[in-house]
Amino acid sequence: MSEEPVFLNPDQRAEKPKFLTHTTFTEFNLPAEVISGLNDAGFNYCTPIQAQTLPVSLQNRDVAGQAQTGTGKTAAFLITIFSRLLAARDRKRGLPSALIVAPTRELAFQIYEEARIIGGHTGIKFLQVVGGIDYQKQAQMLRKGVDVVICTPGRIIDYFKQGIFKTSGIKVVVIDEADRLLDLGFAKDMRYILDKLPTYEKRQSMLFSATLSYRVLELTYEYMNLPEFISVTPEEITVEGIEQILFHVGKDNKLSLLMGILKREDWSRVLIFVNTKAGVEWLTQKLKGNGWPAEGITGDLRQRKRFQLMAKFKDGRTKILVATDVASRGIHVEDISHVVNYDLPQDAENYIHRIGRTARAGKTGRALSLACEQYVFHLEAVEDMLGCKLPVIWPEDDWFVADKYGPVKTAAGVRKGRTARGRGRVQKRLARRKPTEKPWKQTYPGAFFGFAPEATQTNESGSHKATTETVRKKKKRRRRRKKTASESKSTPTDE
Repeated sequence: MSEEPVFLNPDQRAEKPKFLTHTTFTEFNLPAEVISGLNDAGFNYCTPIQAQTLPVSLQNRDVAGQAQTGTGKTAAFLITIFSRLLAARDRKRGLPSALIVAPTRELAFQIYEEARIIGGHTGIKFLQVVGGIDYQKQAQMLRKGVDVVICTPGRIIDYFKQGIFKTSGIKVVVIDEADRLLDLGFAKDMRYILDKLPTYEKRQSMLFSATLSYRVLELTYEYMNLPEFISVTPEEITVEGIEQILFHVGKDNKLSLLMGILKREDWSRVLIFVNTKAGVEWLTQKLKGNGWPAEGITGDLRQRKRFQLMAKFKDGRTKILVATDVASRGIHVEDISHVVNYDLPQDAENYIHRIGRTARAGKTGRALSLACEQYVFHLEAVEDMLGCKLPVIWPEDDWFVADKYGPVKTAAGVRKGRTARGRGRVQKRLARRKPTEKPWKQTYPGAFFGFAPEATQTNESGSHKATTETVRKKKKRRRRRKKTASESKSTPTDE
């Protein structure tokens, strides 16, 4: 057994939160370096997914776990990786020994930050390999040699094709948020990566997903060695500590009701989900225009900007964050008091991921959903997944707050305005031209090719009609010449 850890609080054993189990990390034969990292992170008791996963994974067996974000699965596979690499004697020097694949840059960054804490005393080198960060710098660090690579699929495949990332030394592979990887279109990329790794008999594989759909199970059967299936059902997790409320409201009144909710609720940080990028931009400008401290984050923002927004939201400088589902898996903030589904998700599974952003680490939270006529059709699938009906509250008239901000200038609107200005400049240039004897040429496009509109064929001057007749005569002569030339070629001449 490893050394007994020094708890941060001597009375912490008696103050165990309800969402944790009675299993402590000292019950497993973990290296002292890993125990020290867990103490630094403040982890003493296991969560349900950790208590069920570690006895299996520490025996170098494959695991397929079902658990949503915020349940401690990241620590479960990091503990397994660090313990195995510290005990391994056949590691290839300079080559990565473990690979962790995540669907988004935010989630990869979250795993990297937790790895720095838990693995801080191990001496194991780990590297984050994602897009949006200096390409040459990451390549140089890979060439120098690292032990654990935390990546998104696209960038790591690029390095593999160039021979920078080598897979022959991989002993452990982790696929985190597997369902999200497939939803984002990374199915072929994941198969490409897994095909390039050592066979599943020569490595340990761990897969975690909020839902074990048929597509996810197909990956486990094809690329894992008889994995142990471990499930912490989303229904039990989402209900625990989260008060869920549903509002039925018209689409035109959603903004007014949202501002009324923000005015009435006692909140510290609010995360608002919208289904589209344009919707995020529109709602963010509306909230800012009405005096609410909101920022918007979407999948196509530059990486540096996304990290800046996440840092501001995490340290409290930004109180309201409006996001799409792309950002739902990478937001790791402990003190989100409210999650608002401004649009009901089109995929029921995303509802679980969204409301899982609140009530983390045993805290309580509220999940408020606005069902309008556009997205209310997705409510049935959400309630079927939860196994219960969402409690409905009908807002009173005084809940609605008037919108004091004018029309929103979205990116599409700006482009439209530029086009309109361009058309205006063309019209001004036409107006500055000297009047001609053929004014119809300024408005009829075909006139520039010598054709006049039918309505102007009877112009008094007859000039444009003459032009049309001239063109017809030229075409007729051209056809006659071609016919004559073809006949002369086909008729043999006497010598």
